[in-house]
Amino acid sequence: MRSVWSGNLAFGLVSIPVKLGSAVSSHKISFRQVHLADQGRVRYQKTCELDEEVLTASDIGRAYETPDEQLVEISDADLRSLPLPTAKTIEVSGFVDMASVDGMQLDTPYFLAPASPAANKPYVLMREALARADKAAVGKFAMRNSEHLALIRAYDDVLLLQTLRWPDELNSPAEAAPKGSVKISDSELKLADTLISALGEADLSSYHDEYAQAVEALVTAKLEGGELPAAEREGPGQVVDLMAALRASVEQAKGERGEDGAHASVTELKAPRDSGARKTAAGKKAAGKKAAAKKSTAAKKSASAPKAGSTSGSASGSKAGTGARKTAGAAKKTAAKTPAKKTAASRRKAG
Repeated sequence: MRSVWSGNLAFGLVSIPVKLGSAVSSHKISFRQVHLADQGRVRYQKTCELDEEVLTASDIGRAYETPDEQLVEISDADLRSLPLPTAKTIEVSGFVDMASVDGMQLDTPYFLAPASPAANKPYVLMREALARADKAAVGKFAMRNSEHLALIRAYDDVLLLQTLRWPDELNSPAEAAPKGSVKISDSELKLADTLISALGEADLSSYHDEYAQAVEALVTAKLEGGELPAAEREGPGQVVDLMAALRASVEQAKGERGEDGAHASVTELKAPRDSGARKTAAGKKAAGKKAAAKKSTAAKKSASAPKAGSTSGSASGSKAGTGARKTAGAAKKTAAKTPAKKTAASRRKAG
C-alpha cells in the first residue's frame, strides 16, 4: 500500500503509529489532447504573466492573496512549522453511531495500517473495541495543506478512515426542491410502492462501468481496423401518463423476475379519471360481462342436458308435462264456452 500520510492515531493515552493509504481506485477513462494535424501531444506550460518567462517547478512557490489583492508568500517550511497538533497526529475526540452521520458529509475513504510490528496490538485493540461498540471514532488531521475531519471505524480486518466535509460546507437542499404544490394521489403512491417491491433489493457488487468498457471496445476496434460499435438510436422523449408508466414499469419488473400474476396485481389498483383510464376500465368491464355471459349460457345448457343413466325418466317426465299442459288448456276453453251458452238460452226463453 502506497502511503499518502504517516503519523500517530491517539486513542486516549494509547498512541498507535499508522500510515494512510487510498482505499479506492478509479477506472475513469482519461483522454490526451492532441494536435489533429500531426497527432502531437498538447502540453501546457506555466509562464509568468509579467515577463512571460516559461517556468520550471523550482521557479514556482505559493502565496496567499488577501482581500485587497496583496500577495503573502508562504513556504513549505512555514506550513511545517504551524502549531497544529493534527499535523502528525489523529486525535480521537469522541465517538458516533454511523447511522447518525449525514451521507452528504462522507468523502474519501482511506485504509489505516499499522506503521510497524509494535503497533499491531494497539491497532487490533482499537479495531475490536470499535467493532464491539458498533461506533466510529471522530478526529482531525492535517494532510496536503488542509485539515480534515475524519471518521475511523472497523472494516473487516482493518481500520477505515473516511474524511468528512465540514458541516458549513454542506449546501442547503432548498434550492433543489420542486417549486409550488405537487399533489400525489393514493393510487400513484400504491403503484410506486409496488414498483419498489417489484424491482427488489439492489446487489451493488453486480454493477460495472459500461462506459469504460465501451470506450475500450472502441479503441480496440480502431486499432484492429474492425467495425466500430454503433449506438442505439432513441426516439424523441415523450410525455407519458404517470400511472400508465408506473403500471408498465411494475409489469416489466415482475416479468423480468419471472413472477406470475403481475398484471392482475397492478390492474386491481384504481386508475386516475382520464379518458385513457376510462377506456381501459370500460374494456375490462366488457370483457368481464362477456365472460359472465358465457358462464351463464354454459350453466343453462348443463342444467337442461339429461343426466347419464336417466333417459327414460326424462322422457316420461317430458310427456307428463305435455299432458298436463293440454288438460289445463281444455279446461280453460270449456270454462269460457259454458257461460256463453247459458246466456244465449236464457235470452231465447225470455223472448
